Amino acid sequence: MQRVLNSLKRHKKAVSAAALLLIVALIFGVVNSRVIIGASAVNRNLPVYCVQRDDKCVSLTFDAAWGNEDTEQLIEILGKYDIKATFFLVGAWVDKYPESVKQLADAGMEGMNHSNDHAHFAKLSAKEIASNINACNDKIEAITGVRPTLFRCPYGEYDDNVVITVDGMNMHTIQWDVDSLDWKGLSAGQITDRVTSRVTGGSIVLFHNAAENTPDALPAIIESLLADGYTIVPVSELLLDGNHYIDHTGRMCPSSAA
Repeated sequence: MQRVLNSLKRHKKAVSAAALLLIVALIFGVVNSRVIIGASAVNRNLPVYCVQRDDKCVSLTFDAAWGNEDTEQLIEILGKYDIKATFFLVGAWVDKYPESVKQLADAGMEGMNHSNDHAHFAKLSAKEIASNINACNDKIEAITGVRPTLFRCPYGEYDDNVVITVDGMNMHTIQWDVDSLDWKGLSAGQITDRVTSRVTGGSIVLFHNAAENTPDALPAIIESLLADGYTIVPVSELLLDGNHYIDHTGRMCPSSAA
């Protein structure tokens, strides 16, 4: 009987030791996997989502890809408050509404690149990306006399290849850190609350030029931002001059802050 008990004790110790080793191995594996994931995220090439600034500057941006119902009204509202915004234009939209592109330029708005045909850029080669962007740049420059220096990916989709290719064209890839969700049919009040509650210094806000309730929301948003001490500038003026880096959140930061 004693032999049986001793045998059971030895087995229990062996099982406990094995279980302990398994737990350690699992913990080590999980920790290591987190380190790898973290390193991968840090090393990824990111667009500019927002900008680290000492002042309270923000940018309002509008994507123009399909309709043109509200463009003229948006220009009028922005002009009323002497606000210059950035419009990201699809080449096909430029072809269809050249008069609106001219109106935007005449009003002092930035006309920047949103691709030539709203393709899924993460599926394109570097050569295809460059060709697509240049085609849109050519169209905008032919009307405004100014070649775009900023690019926004259709659908907000990108990968390292997209960002690296755009950088190689001496352009910045621009995303946003505040999405108005105006394209979802939110009411003017909902759009206003969503934007004003999320904006911080250096924010880039996303709107669309053909969303139903954006014109009704825009005056209240502008007035709220101005009352809170914000200065609204085009994206090209929001970006930092000189040496900078993009942190793991997509924030453009001065190199001195690294």
